[in-house]
Amino acid sequence: QVRLVESGGGLVQAGGSLRLSCTASGPIDKNYDWLTGWFRRAPGKEHEFVASIKWSTGGTYYTDSGKGRFTASRENDKNTVYLQMDALKPEDTAVYYCAAGRTPFNIHQYAEYEYWGQGTQVTVSS
Repeated sequence: QVRLVESGGGLVQAGGSLRLSCTASGPIDKNYDWLTGWFRRAPGKEHEFVASIKWSTGGTYYTDSGKGRFTASRENDKNTVYLQMDALKPEDTAVYYCAAGRTPFNIHQYAEYEYWGQGTQVTVSS
């Protein structure tokens, strides 16, 4: 079973930065085209897709929520992807999740992924 472990959340003041990590372990078949998506979930809300990165090409995609402030990257030899978050705002406060799956699938849909991390809390104070 593939396992995703996240780290890097915390409390930061508005305007600050955090870098989240998501490391995959287990039987990862790299003959497939894997993609990691980053989601967040604020209290009382649904999972919101914010960014994704393809393991093979490093190709990234961002929604308006993160565009210009969030940067996804990866280190394939470590099976790790990162989400660098800069210029954080109080409205970025949420539990952030990484999820992984083999393309093609609807990357905006949390339930369409095959594996999910445990989530890490990001709190941005004003």
